Amino acid sequence: MTVRVVIVDDQALVRAGFRMVLDSQPDLEVVGEAIDGADALRLLTRVEADVVVMDVRMPTMDGVEATRRLCADQPSDGPRVLVLTTFDTEADAFAALRAGASGFLLKNVPPEELLAAIRVVAQGDSVVAPSITRRLLDRFAEQLGTGPTEDPRLTRLTEREREILLLVAQGLANAEIAGRVHVAEATVKTHVGRILAKLEVRDRVQAVVLAYESGLVTPGAENRRTT
Repeated sequence: MTVRVVIVDDQALVRAGFRMVLDSQPDLEVVGEAIDGADALRLLTRVEADVVVMDVRMPTMDGVEATRRLCADQPSDGPRVLVLTTFDTEADAFAALRAGASGFLLKNVPPEELLAAIRVVAQGDSVVAPSITRRLLDRFAEQLGTGPTEDPRLTRLTEREREILLLVAQGLANAEIAGRVHVAEATVKTHVGRILAKLEVRDRVQAVVLAYESGLVTPGAENRRTT
């Protein structure tokens, strides 16, 4: 299956470089380019894309706001966003992930890492390690609001699914979770899939964000609230 990609960056040379790298791959196709977030949103009403490679800092509308609007309008079946930036700051990463991005990379990553990230995001996973996600959320816990708000979607989860979600939020991979709860790794993968469906989120990163915002996970604490 060919992965359709839209490139969003205000620098023409950057877009051209990304296009050259992506077009060299038989399973990737650049279907459009945009110069800022607003231009990207207009473009995505005319073309179908699987992944949007989005710069963070752009004029008119930045990548975080564009990601937020895109994910709000198309919460489940729309294109996934891979944010790229030259700025190595936790604030940018946190804002992008909270807006709905499925990944965050620096622009100076090797081409093979960019290609791998696009493929992973297109398959519905994230390219930010869960442990990094937790560190970001702990670091910027004050930005989650004045206090936790129980999300009604959490009531859809079984006790085992809530347990799995807590372990995902602790940064454990499926194999590690399987060892912790004494089930097969395939069973954990099934549980994670059901959790994402019930919470109506795109990937593990967004599930962890919801867990923090709802108060299911307490930033900086090892004891997790399960009720």
